Amino acid sequence: PAPFPPLPTLRPLIGRIVPPTSVYNMRLSLPPACIVSLVMLSASLPSSLAWRLPPLTRSTARHLATTSRLFVVTDAAASDATAAEASSSSYDAYEKVSMDDIIGLCKRRGFIFPSSEIYNGMAGFYDYGPLGVELKKNIKDTWWKTMVTRREDVVGLDSSIVHNPKVWKSSGHLDGFSDPMVDCKETKLRYRADQLFFSPIILADSAETVGYVCVQEGNDADMVKSAKKQAKKFLKAADKAGAPYEAFAFKDLTEATEDEMGKIPSPGSGKPTLTMPRDFNLMFQTNVGAMSDASSVAYLRPETAQGIFINFKNAMGTSRSKIPFGVAQIGKAFRNEITPRNFIFRSREFEQMVGRAFVWQTCHSSLVSH
Repeated sequence: PAPFPPLPTLRPLIGRIVPPTSVYNMRLSLPPACIVSLVMLSASLPSSLAWRLPPLTRSTARHLATTSRLFVVTDAAASDATAAEASSSSYDAYEKVSMDDIIGLCKRRGFIFPSSEIYNGMAGFYDYGPLGVELKKNIKDTWWKTMVTRREDVVGLDSSIVHNPKVWKSSGHLDGFSDPMVDCKETKLRYRADQLFFSPIILADSAETVGYVCVQEGNDADMVKSAKKQAKKFLKAADKAGAPYEAFAFKDLTEATEDEMGKIPSPGSGKPTLTMPRDFNLMFQTNVGAMSDASSVAYLRPETAQGIFINFKNAMGTSRSKIPFGVAQIGKAFRNEITPRNFIFRSREFEQMVGRAFVWQTCHSSLVSH
């Protein structure tokens, strides 16, 4: 999901003029997650804008996190021209908000904290604070009410986190639920191979490949900027400083040949010290019972859908449902990400809200529109 609501959603808030002592009460057709996104956005906007959110006191923040109402206070002295300028400026400010701004605001306002922070934290794990837990509960309650309670053809389920290992063998997770991984032999850092991109440095005059650059996944501008910096350093070391070269043609590391891997520099060391890509299974392994041997091995579920599939017969029989019907579930899932990043958007422990519809194969096409 995007960290902010789409830009058109913000348009009603921009340039709205009301008396400074009054509060414009605007009811938005947005889920609670978007309300908090607007709160996050307001913290990074310049103070010169004609509209702003009220000071985020504890009571105000709790109200924003637990209702669908948003209070917008604007400056009554602002002219129409100022409002129009504010409208234009707000879009620029919206685009410039960084992930670090969001993370810092979430921590200061009590939404999300790094887990085990007093012991230096643990990558990929987060704790939800007083406001975060209220927001999270509202999102789950709204989803459950919409997807289960208000429907007669969907039932609920809450399956266990640990299943029999045969479940994951049958579903293919043991063999195929993996990401490609590479190691840097010098720095001992690990990277997802499909998040590293390499390109040859090809001289424009002679079409000679003189070396390679390797950058981490990002937007196009950042990747090109990082690649140019590496290429400049490489050409200088090769006594070809200033030599023109062709535009970069990026490919992810999973497409590199063994010969190319011997020349591609590691982002950590700057030298060709990366191993060949290999599969890394993302499931958390644990042991069940008093013994720690092969017979006690189990896994924390990497997704919640399998709990629905293995309970299909029980759910249909006990609820007296008939196909077509659906089963929905909210629960924790765990994935041992190689490089967790992007805040809570790629973490190792998270909650999923999953619904599965069961239909007869012959009537599938007629039910798609529903």
